Amino acid sequence: MFTFHNPSIWFLTLLVIVPWLLVRSLRYRTESLSFSSTNGLDRLPRSWKQRLQWLPTFMTLLALLLLIVAVARPREGRKEAVSSTEGIAIELVVDRSGSMQALDFKLRNETVDRLSAIKDVASRFVLGGDNLNGRASDLIGLVTFARYADGITPPTMDHSFVVGQLHDTEIVDREPEDGTAIGDAIGLATEKLNGLKRSGSQKITSKVMILLTDGANNSGDIDPVQAAELASSFGVKIYTIGVGTKGLAPIPVTDPFTGRKVLRMMEAHIDEDTLTKIAELTGGKYFRATDTASLENIYKEIDELEKTKFEEKQYVEYREWAIETITLAGVSAPALAWLSLWLLAGREVLVHTLFRQFNP
Repeated sequence: MFTFHNPSIWFLTLLVIVPWLLVRSLRYRTESLSFSSTNGLDRLPRSWKQRLQWLPTFMTLLALLLLIVAVARPREGRKEAVSSTEGIAIELVVDRSGSMQALDFKLRNETVDRLSAIKDVASRFVLGGDNLNGRASDLIGLVTFARYADGITPPTMDHSFVVGQLHDTEIVDREPEDGTAIGDAIGLATEKLNGLKRSGSQKITSKVMILLTDGANNSGDIDPVQAAELASSFGVKIYTIGVGTKGLAPIPVTDPFTGRKVLRMMEAHIDEDTLTKIAELTGGKYFRATDTASLENIYKEIDELEKTKFEEKQYVEYREWAIETITLAGVSAPALAWLSLWLLAGREVLVHTLFRQFNP
């Protein structure tokens, strides 16, 4: 980006060029020689001094124009943008207990289990897609839980990795691992969020947990409400989502006699009172997702509630061509000033030596 710091100074060029044009016009109008005849004058040979008699005047004009350019300050700018982000750290806390096998959700007109629906919508919440914008500037982490809570990924900007780990999450298929440790999961996610520090130009101003479950706390060592109080003391906001249709839902179970999977109708036992209290204690909100559309709308609402703030400052670094200095004979001066000085000095030398008879 090439600009002039003082572009208005260009009017000075008129003060140089206009007088020169006037003088030149008057000179050709008034000067004359008396000859009985001008025939043959154009055939007389011209010396090199005659051919170059314009040179001193040209050097004067050029020196003055260069000084005007120097005052106008030509410069080349390079823009730099410095961005700072007041980001949000989000922990996805996902239930993977056996009841998440219930087939009461649909994806692309196909019946799927609850965890599959969560994977699809939560992935779009993180990466963006359809009606969700994505969380490109936020740290995202993942905790899963059944009887035990597991920290799968730390809060990270590598969202593809988090989504990959989410898609690799499977519903527990062994009785000793089954259960719903909501309190332990909240405690683990709180510990991860509380351990965050400022990362580069990103300042973490909000810590959010999105807890999805289809049941009630029946495992673990920490009471969910006490875990929520702990989260609140560390400034963690919790959005809770109860997942599952109201009423009966088909769920695959293993027939003890044949060992084959059969469908049984089971009712979802979501502890909505506790989930509501957890949300209220931490400044969050409780939602109920009974199908894929409502789950998507919930994530969209959370996306709108938790906004990332951006601040971008633009700086322009200029290289001043007019004041770029060079050193001659131990004296430093701007290059344009040196050039103007040498032109004027050269003009004086020529006028008083070679061109003295053509002194303008």
